[in-house]
Amino acid sequence: MEMNLYGYKCKKCGQLHYPYRMVCKKCKRNAHNEFDLVPLPKNGKLLTFTHLYTLPADFEVAKLTLGIVELENGIRVTGQVSIQNPHMGMQVKGKIEAVRQEGYDTNYGIVFYEV
Repeated sequence: MEMNLYGYKCKKCGQLHYPYRMVCKKCKRNAHNEFDLVPLPKNGKLLTFTHLYTLPADFEVAKLTLGIVELENGIRVTGQVSIQNPHMGMQVKGKIEAVRQEGYDTNYGIVFYEV
């Protein structure tokens, strides 16, 4: 089963948000339940990234790369980058997968790979 990343579309003006907002940033005329879930595209462009080396002890990796990606529809998301030599401007494809296991709890997030 493929998982998706969802944005929130204002029912009043159509503005797309990610992550969730209580009130639309464009029209400011809606309540918290006046958004439609919209699947976001998974392809985009890597805008910037950073490598994290000093992770908490419960992470099972020595290094973690995080990046900000502008998706095809203009929404920007932060996620893990699983690319050996990333560079700004490269095309990437995201996939929702387990990013951390803590006991019986599995945390899911978006991980970006080279296209």
